[in-house]
Amino acid sequence: METAIATARLLALRGGWTPEQDALLVAGPENRRYLSGFTARDEILTESSGMLLVTREKAFLLTDFRYLEWARQEALGLEVVMYSHSLGATLAGLLQDAGVRVLGFEETYLTYRQYQRFSQAVAEAGLSVDWQPVSGMVEALRETKAPEEVAAIRRALALTEEALQEVARSLAPGQTEGEVAWKIERLLREKGAEGLAFPPIVAGGPNSARPHHQPGDYRLQEGEPIIIDMGARVAGYCADLTRTFVLGPPDEHFRKIYTLVRQAQDKAEQELRAGLDSRDGDALAREVIAAAGYGEAFGHSLGHGVGLAVHEAPSLSPHKDRATTLLAGSIVTVEPGIYLTGWGGVRLEDMALLHEDRAEVLTEIGFYEW
Repeated sequence: METAIATARLLALRGGWTPEQDALLVAGPENRRYLSGFTARDEILTESSGMLLVTREKAFLLTDFRYLEWARQEALGLEVVMYSHSLGATLAGLLQDAGVRVLGFEETYLTYRQYQRFSQAVAEAGLSVDWQPVSGMVEALRETKAPEEVAAIRRALALTEEALQEVARSLAPGQTEGEVAWKIERLLREKGAEGLAFPPIVAGGPNSARPHHQPGDYRLQEGEPIIIDMGARVAGYCADLTRTFVLGPPDEHFRKIYTLVRQAQDKAEQELRAGLDSRDGDALAREVIAAAGYGEAFGHSLGHGVGLAVHEAPSLSPHKDRATTLLAGSIVTVEPGIYLTGWGGVRLEDMALLHEDRAEVLTEIGFYEW
């Protein structure tokens, strides 16, 4: 990442601090990448490729020998500091040098065990530091996408659509969900994705009533709904795309449910815009489905933000505790669904860029038309 971009993001971060806060410890992998440009990923909770310490004057990337050269090449706007034994001791030294007395830390990402070790090391160094939990500080900056971020998401989505179309053409009775999922993974990689945004969902028949089904040995059959939810990752940014398919001629029930979900999605896409309360955005599609008598069968949120993480702010949810005002420049999914136990489900998902007066649908792949 260019030094100028890192500098601007760090400046924006500091602008959101409380007056008494001296520094922020950044442990979230996507937040670390957003602020530093360091592209290493943390695949398991118990291992980290590094943390950021951002003070009012400087920013440090703390990492170990395995990632040192990598970090030096990418984190151009930060000072890279290697720790050989104890990250806590290294952190304590930096806090002492910077005169930090009030340290914010990301409560969502710093584990309790890490907090115990770090705070103990700081105390053993003779420092008096007030550890203050913070939430959503970097995520709020990530919510509004810069042009280069939008471009990366567009590339990831285009690649995802190309792969899904190829997979759809090859669907046939007798294939297992797992076989289709493996083909998705292979195609995304072969077409240039640096990785998957998430493990693909392939849910056939009654399994499609499970919104986050894990592909297994179930064999696809004619006349049954097949939900495929997939996404590529390009330059760190994610795509998220869902379509529901049927092999052979669809019956009237499938047509009815599919058409209703599509009508709900279209209404939301026509009326979503920046400035809306997120609950009102969710209601645009939910009210269509509820009016048709299927309100209880749509049990998840209408959508969510997408960026460096496949699920990030904002949330298009009906719940008050997730409510927010939608911002211009955010990219969200629009994915209503209906899920009926014993039969299956239909979900249709697009991605949209919010503007002051409209939602620009980024997804180009089409739908069944009857």
